[in-house]
Amino acid sequence: MASRVDGPLKVTGRAKYGADNNFPGLVHGYVVVGTVAHGEILAMDTTAAKSAPGVVGVYSPFDPLVLRTASTPLLGETWVPLQDKEVTYYGQAIGLVVAETYEQARDAAMTVEVTYARRPVRTSLADGLAEAEDAPAARDGTPATFAVLADGVASIEDALAASPVVVEATYSTAPQNHAAMEPHSAVAVWDADGLTMYSGNQGASLQVAELTASLEIESSAVHTINPFVGGAFGGKGRTSVAAFLAAAAARVLGKPVKVVLTREQIFTTTANRAATVQKITLGSTTGGSLVAVRHDSWCSTAMDRSFVEPTSHGTSREWYATENLAISQKIVPLNIPRTTFMRAPGEAPGSFALESAMDELAAKLAMDPIELRLRNNSTAPPGKDLLWSSKHLDDCYRIGAARFGWADRSPNGRTDGDWQVGLGMATAMFPAIRFPAAVRITLRDDDTAVVGTGGADPGTGLLTVLSLVGAESLDIPPERVTPLLGDSELPPGGLSGGSSATASAGTAIMATAAQIIDELLALASSPGSPFAGKEVSYADGRLFADGGSMTFGEVLRAVNRPSISATGSSAPGEELTKHSFSSWGAQFCEVRVHKWTREARVSRMLGVYDAGRIINDKTARSQIVGGMIWGVSAALHEGLELEANGRFANGDLASYLVPVNADIPDIDVHFVEYPDTLHNPVGAKGLGEIGVVGVAAAIANAIHNATGIRVRHIPITIEDLLGH
Repeated sequence: MASRVDGPLKVTGRAKYGADNNFPGLVHGYVVVGTVAHGEILAMDTTAAKSAPGVVGVYSPFDPLVLRTASTPLLGETWVPLQDKEVTYYGQAIGLVVAETYEQARDAAMTVEVTYARRPVRTSLADGLAEAEDAPAARDGTPATFAVLADGVASIEDALAASPVVVEATYSTAPQNHAAMEPHSAVAVWDADGLTMYSGNQGASLQVAELTASLEIESSAVHTINPFVGGAFGGKGRTSVAAFLAAAAARVLGKPVKVVLTREQIFTTTANRAATVQKITLGSTTGGSLVAVRHDSWCSTAMDRSFVEPTSHGTSREWYATENLAISQKIVPLNIPRTTFMRAPGEAPGSFALESAMDELAAKLAMDPIELRLRNNSTAPPGKDLLWSSKHLDDCYRIGAARFGWADRSPNGRTDGDWQVGLGMATAMFPAIRFPAAVRITLRDDDTAVVGTGGADPGTGLLTVLSLVGAESLDIPPERVTPLLGDSELPPGGLSGGSSATASAGTAIMATAAQIIDELLALASSPGSPFAGKEVSYADGRLFADGGSMTFGEVLRAVNRPSISATGSSAPGEELTKHSFSSWGAQFCEVRVHKWTREARVSRMLGVYDAGRIINDKTARSQIVGGMIWGVSAALHEGLELEANGRFANGDLASYLVPVNADIPDIDVHFVEYPDTLHNPVGAKGLGEIGVVGVAAAIANAIHNATGIRVRHIPITIEDLLGH
């Protein structure tokens, strides 16, 4: 197990995040946010702000910064502030005050007076279900509503009517905020060459594309730097309000501008996970084989309808074998902040509904929940001919059951003093994704190598993966590899999201390493080189010919070359026409519910995962444990509470509940290692997202096992367990 290469920098405070950058003449921006959820800004009185001490600029829709809507092929359209007077949610960015100090900018911003023409507000997902709209088609073209039916079956209703056993229930999940440790921030500096942007994001090249479009300049004039990102989880995939405003203000003022969002502003001016309502109907034989699955989903979305939480499409579409499947996805536009990707978008909230429903079916059949899932284990997504490239979910169930003591589970739980104790489990699944990625490898004359790509490491351990895969591909020790990330001048590394970075960048490293070794061999055998005219081979960082050998550094020094570089790339391709790809897992948990206080506490957890080859057990385990903790948070703690006027009642870390150390037990993690080289040459599949999938359902299932109470919404509170 390798320790994180960035670990010492982070624990000693030497890692430099976006807001840590300071320059001579730097000024500070403070974002002004709206205080109505729907309306038009009629006037903004900025007189007092403009005359406040230290203020150098005040911007609003009446005195706007020059910005245009940003759009990229991967992320689509990204909202840009101050371009009109419309307000569609409480906390929307409507202005920017820039001053010599942060405190001066903040205090001046408090003096801005805004006059609104208020309009009717829609904030209730439940009230909007009747007027829901069909979601747009998924990225792969799958329509919002579709069905797969067996021959001779006219409709999903007919298939359910013919099912000997049917369960039907409606489940709901709360909206959430990413709450990353590093606030969204940006430091923008303009010079003769253009803009340099220091801002945490999940892909330097993606931020370049959005800033280029918004500022209407050439991409060669934008340089983004983000070697360290303090958490992202999907919330830093798009360019932030802070970055757009800092870039535009710095261009106007001719000074470096720093904008750091407050923790309260992060809850509104960034984006959140959507709330969902999901109705699931399962039909099966008396032996537990699924005959029909119907999964209808509704999710909240902002008024721009820019994002869909694909709960039904991310779960029931692929998880279990059935001949009859019908899914639908609808959206309910509300006056809320924008929704976006959050760890396992679709799969995390969708698994709560599907895996709770599977448990309810198991109870109705008087069947063990694992046995039910085994009987419906799919070899391919329903309705598709492309078999899973590698699937060892049955091993996850078997190993997990043995390690967790599942055989001792009682259908009605057990009692331990004043505690009711129950066991629960759930399936986990997340698609194995690979994005196009490019890597530059440089071999130096001191026998070290540099492996760099423009991706990002938001705490996932990608820097360490680059050093390990780079070392393996170059056949040298990892300590001789320097990994580089988070700089748009490096080759584009794709998006550090979707649990795709290791497979994407790792495959590019392997391709580039083969390329640079070929170039090194050609150099070593060329005229004037140490092995001129000879047949040269490479191993262990050395070149061999006619019984002699030299390190690659010695060869470079011999030909007076300080270094040699190559850039290579990889992208998904033909394999997508041959197989379906996914990571798999099984979640197990023990929950204790106090008889009198009805407090629910998770006392044991185990996750067993089939995620291909594990590059570094230490960082992989860290990713999984973090995801499982997030699952506990979703099940028992976390949820944004929206007031009728559109304001978040708990839009800060003082009242937005997340677990603390005392809430989390020791977590056991086990990897079932089967390298999947059909997915990519590295054999690795995604890990970052799957850890959260299924955990909330496993906890709800354990609570039902302990108490007999079936709670069909999360977070589950004490009130849900009272009176029973």
